[in-house]
Parts: sequence; structure tokens; C-alpha cells
Amino acid sequence: MTDSKAPQGLSAKLDKKRKRQAEETTKEDKPEPAPAADSTAGGEGSGKKKRKKNKKNKAQSEQDVKSQDRKSGIDESIGKMDGRLLADYFAQRAQKLDKELSAVELGDLSVPDSAFLDTTSFAEPRNLEKLPSYLKSFSPKGADLAKASEQKGTPHTLVISAAALRAADVVRALRSFQTKESIVGKLFAKHIKLEEAKQFLERARTGIGAGTPARISDLIECGSLKLDELQRIVIDGSHIDQKQRGIFDMKETHFPLLKLLTRPELRDRYGASKNKVQILVF
Repeated sequence: MTDSKAPQGLSAKLDKKRKRQAEETTKEDKPEPAPAADSTAGGEGSGKKKRKKNKKNKAQSEQDVKSQDRKSGIDESIGKMDGRLLADYFAQRAQKLDKELSAVELGDLSVPDSAFLDTTSFAEPRNLEKLPSYLKSFSPKGADLAKASEQKGTPHTLVISAAALRAADVVRALRSFQTKESIVGKLFAKHIKLEEAKQFLERARTGIGAGTPARISDLIECGSLKLDELQRIVIDGSHIDQKQRGIFDMKETHFPLLKLLTRPELRDRYGASKNKVQILVF
């Protein structure tokens, strides 16, 4: 009787031991939860990575949209903006190009909505071949763009481009408005010294002047280029160069442009009932 019970007791002990070992093995295999502090840190790190990735994806998406709008050397998005959007766009570009710009400085460089003439109705491509028809479309009925003031160096229209080479192309595109009594002025620095440009304006009647922001500002400062009869400033805004840059994309062109557009003698005439000056973005 005693002998038959012994094996049963031993067997029960072995079963318990095996069960205990199995439980311990399961415990060891099960990963321990990370400490609360580490979990929080990991969560923050993961969140930062996610935000960074989202920001990168957003930037890529914006770049893709930008690339789609910029076809054949033309930024098609510019022609879709009215005065309010253009004023905002000018300010946004300034902030992006100079992140240290103060609110006061930005205010001084801001162009009011009232300065812009809405040209979104122009349905044709904004290339140089269409520039003459663009000017005619947004000039007062009966206006003769080929005429010039009796006063030397006093244009009715200024066309502003990012670079001298582009401005030279603009001059050629506007030759249809040139006569013996009204020369299309070359207001840029390429192969033309400042003194030569001054002499030209002092002896010639010019209805339209085409140039770059810096050179035009220099000629205004020295008094050779007069704004008394200026009616419109046309910004060559849709043109994109071989490096995919426009006049609003470069600090060295956008800021001189804003300083020119916000000169007191021009700012006071935006939206005025008499002697008004309008900005057109081509």
C-alpha cells in the first residue's frame, strides 16, 4: 500500500515542477513593458519625426504644384492673382527672403491692394509676343502707347524685369510702340553705363522705358528719369529664367523692386483720382 502511493506522490511532484518551469519560461519570453519615462520620450521622438515627415511632404507637394505652374519659362500662377492676392504675395515673398525683417520694415515695403490693376481676365499666354497686346488691353480706350511726353525722360509706362538680358528682350518686343518721337528706353546696366543712360533720358523723348529695379531707381534718384506723367508700372512677373527663378524669387531683385514701388512719390498716387499710377503684373 505504501509502495503504490510513493510513485504517485513522486509523479505529482514532477508534474508540479514541470508546470512551474513552464510558467517561468513563459515569463522570461514575455517582453517587459518600457518604463513610463522612456515611453514618453519615445512618443515625443516619434511625434517629432512624424511632424518633420509631414512638413517635408507638404514642402514637396508645394514644390510639385509650383513646378506644374511653371511651364515653358512662364509662371502661370501669377496671372491668376488679383490685387489683394498680389499684395499678400509680395509681402510673403519678402518675409521668406529675409526672415529677420521686422513688422515695421515689412510695413514700409508693403504695396497696397489699390495699387494693382486686375489683369486676371487676360487669357493669352504671358510671353513676350503677347506683351504689346497685354498693354493695349489694359490701357484706357483711345490711349496711344506710341506717344511720348514733350518733356524729355518722362515715360508713361515702365516695364520692370529681373535681369538686363531679359529687359533687352522686352525692349525688342515693344518696338511696335517706338517712333522717332518716342523711343523705348533701355533702362538697364548691361553694356550701358549709368552716365550714358542719364544722357539718353536728358536728350530723348521716351514713352516706354524697360529696365531693372536697381537701375531705374538710380535714374530716378539722379533726376534723369521723371515720374510726373507715369501712368503704369508693368512688372515682368511671369517670366522664369533657366534656373527656375523669377523676379520675386531672388532677394537681389525682389527687394529693389519693393523699394522702387513704395517710393513716396509713387505710393501717394496709388488709387488716387488724379494722376494715378497703376501696377500691372504681366
